[in-house]
Amino acid sequence: MLTQRFPDGILIPRAVWCEVVETGAGRTGAVEVAAGLNTWLSIQEAENKTLISVLQQNLDQGEAEAITLWLEQPSEALLLDEKKARQVARRMNLPILGTLGLLIWAKRQGVIFNLQEQLDALQTAAKFRLSQQVYNEALRQVRELQ
Repeated sequence: MLTQRFPDGILIPRAVWCEVVETGAGRTGAVEVAAGLNTWLSIQEAENKTLISVLQQNLDQGEAEAITLWLEQPSEALLLDEKKARQVARRMNLPILGTLGLLIWAKRQGVIFNLQEQLDALQTAAKFRLSQQVYNEALRQVRELQ
């Protein structure tokens, strides 16, 4: 889905690569992300180490680097799922897209047929935490729940 949503590719900071592919080896998505390197995915270092340090007072290194990298090289959206990181990015008025937003886009574009199945799989297989309120609102947005 990421390659369809972002056909020009995605930049990620080294800390995110390490978290997802190296530390996350064996977890859902790690192999797919690793396979995307230099095709639809590029690792890019964020330059502003001072900003990264300031952001790391409240966020982990991956999110701090992702926000900094987006500020240095703005694109259509900043991909974030972690709640604290999303709150910081919102305060900075950055355009955020998370897994749920990507799935809603995919449903609307016909990339996936059933959002509910995808959400259930995320919660079960990937242990993705989602409140019932957010779950229901996502289904309402694509008219799978009235």
